[in-house]
Amino acid sequence: MAAEVLTTTQMASADAATIARGTPGLALMRAAGEAVAQAMLQRWPPRPVTVLCGPGNNGGDGWVAAAVLNRHGWPVRVHSLVPPEALRGDAAEAARAWLAVAAEAGRPGWHPLAEANPQSGELVVDALFGAGLNRALDEPVHQLLERAAMRHVPIVAVDVPSGVQGDSGRSQGAVPCALTVTFCRLKPAHLLMPGRALCGEVVLADIGIPDAVVREARSQAWENQPGLWSDTWPSVDVAGHKYHRGHALVWGGGVMTGAARLSARAAARVGAGLTTVCVPQSAWGVYAASLTSIMVHPVAGEGAAQWQAGLNSLLADDRLSAALIGPGALGGTQPGGLRALVLTLLASGRPVVLDADALTVFAEDPSLLFATIAGHSRPVVLTPHDGEFNRIFRGPHVSGAGSKLERAREAARLSGAVVLLKGADTVVAAPDGRASLNRNAPSELATAGAGDVLAGLVLGLLAQGMPAWQAASAAVWLHGDAASSFGPGLIADDLPDLVPAALRRLRQAKA
Repeated sequence: MAAEVLTTTQMASADAATIARGTPGLALMRAAGEAVAQAMLQRWPPRPVTVLCGPGNNGGDGWVAAAVLNRHGWPVRVHSLVPPEALRGDAAEAARAWLAVAAEAGRPGWHPLAEANPQSGELVVDALFGAGLNRALDEPVHQLLERAAMRHVPIVAVDVPSGVQGDSGRSQGAVPCALTVTFCRLKPAHLLMPGRALCGEVVLADIGIPDAVVREARSQAWENQPGLWSDTWPSVDVAGHKYHRGHALVWGGGVMTGAARLSARAAARVGAGLTTVCVPQSAWGVYAASLTSIMVHPVAGEGAAQWQAGLNSLLADDRLSAALIGPGALGGTQPGGLRALVLTLLASGRPVVLDADALTVFAEDPSLLFATIAGHSRPVVLTPHDGEFNRIFRGPHVSGAGSKLERAREAARLSGAVVLLKGADTVVAAPDGRASLNRNAPSELATAGAGDVLAGLVLGLLAQGMPAWQAASAAVWLHGDAASSFGPGLIADDLPDLVPAALRRLRQAKA
């Protein structure tokens, strides 16, 4: 399995459980401070360091890091938000150890935070507040960090940048950091925007919290990595034929034909044995002229009722494994007609992917969509971007759920579908609460048609029998990996042809 993502409460429980098992809290703090210092030693040559320490255990990590850097000959100056004598517990012990070192060297052990004035050419360690801070930074603290950022002083955050909420990734006065060192497991803020961007490079350090303790936290969120879904990856029977690998169906719109073609090519590239695009007769020539290995099935007539009859005829083939509707689907039909086609697919008993137009046509009555999903036993994956999501999940239970992770989870619970909420920090949530958080999507994916390719990847994996949540998570990861291999200049047309190399890399990593 991929590594769990822990909330701040779960992480605090893991800390407490580790201490209860006999590991002193000070030992964990020393390991954390050592990890921060080691990460800095590996990335920068010796230079002056300003360590900013807060009033809690996050500050305690900073006192330890100061001592380690000093031991390696770095000039260190500690500024504390509170006098050392006001500290309690392990943080007080860490501060006393540093103060003894400073006293032996005949120099001040600390200075008030208000006197900190980092200059260009230095480094700053932000050990002010950890992931549990849920209020805006005080203005003097914000101004201090902002001055450092404006002077291009690299900031190293302990756990998360001060001002970033650990469970949501929201910023309340945080500034961008060059490096964030966190411990044991990632938190949502390391994966959700804007927190992920503010963290800079993220180093995950082992400080001695046992895996068994983490498992006791019972997290249902994971970073999206192949280990999360590789055990459900479709296998290929050497004696099989194309229908053993699944028959994927895409509904193609009559006007905006490019979207469905992108989806179909992606489904085929990810391994579906046969892919068919079902299209209005009037658009058949456009599709047939540009698709070769993809079957193009025309349906007669120019009205939604006739198309629905033609689609039902095609669905009578039991070998059809999964379907996708939405990309470019409103072209040539009215919202009511598209709703009827969506409901037809949902009633077919096949796994269904609903994207783009197939979602927005339910904006006036999303309860109809949710009730239909609930009324038929088959996997359904919804793939909205933020705008589409907000149009169909308007209720306070979703909009008020907080972080993107929690909104996606609540939407999955409400709809009964797997919800793939797209973006730079895509979240895939299942109705039972499981969620994957993705961070391998490069900025080049912000291009027209990329979402159509992603929907096709989900379809292709569903057609091969992969469970819905794992299929959606795997598709998101492959989508990002394929795009990362191309780099600048990427357009959606490139993506399907990048999938085979991504699949080879995946196979090599599993070997």
